[in-house]
Amino acid sequence: MKSLLQFWQTWALLSAAFAAATAILAKLGVDAVSADLATFIRTVVVLALAGLVVAVGGGFGQLAAVPGRAWLFLMVSGLATGASWLCYFRALKLGDAARVAPVDKLSVVFVAILAVLFLGERLSPQGTVGVALIAAGAMLVAWQ
Repeated sequence: MKSLLQFWQTWALLSAAFAAATAILAKLGVDAVSADLATFIRTVVVLALAGLVVAVGGGFGQLAAVPGRAWLFLMVSGLATGASWLCYFRALKLGDAARVAPVDKLSVVFVAILAVLFLGERLSPQGTVGVALIAAGAMLVAWQ
């Protein structure tokens, strides 16, 4: 029998739970500082945690083997993450967490569309309805 930690669904649910905690904790923290400084502080903490995980796992030895194409895509992904976080913290500074977070989760809809367009992935009819419901739900919560 497989451990729960061997299923992608477990990790996805944990990611969602931590993302929810992130929104609430960030909203509490961003009240006292600028959105940009809050993003910087969060990024430093994430960098330290990720570095610790890689160090403990012995992953730094694999740096030389990372192909150039992977470096390119990971660096551009990092720029997109930074832009996302800067925008997210600015939105949290200006709006309610309960309204900002659902709009942020429209990324799920964007990912589905981009995965179909650029990665050749297919959505089942149920998946298409699910993505549409996510979009509708985010809009209903955000624009009360």
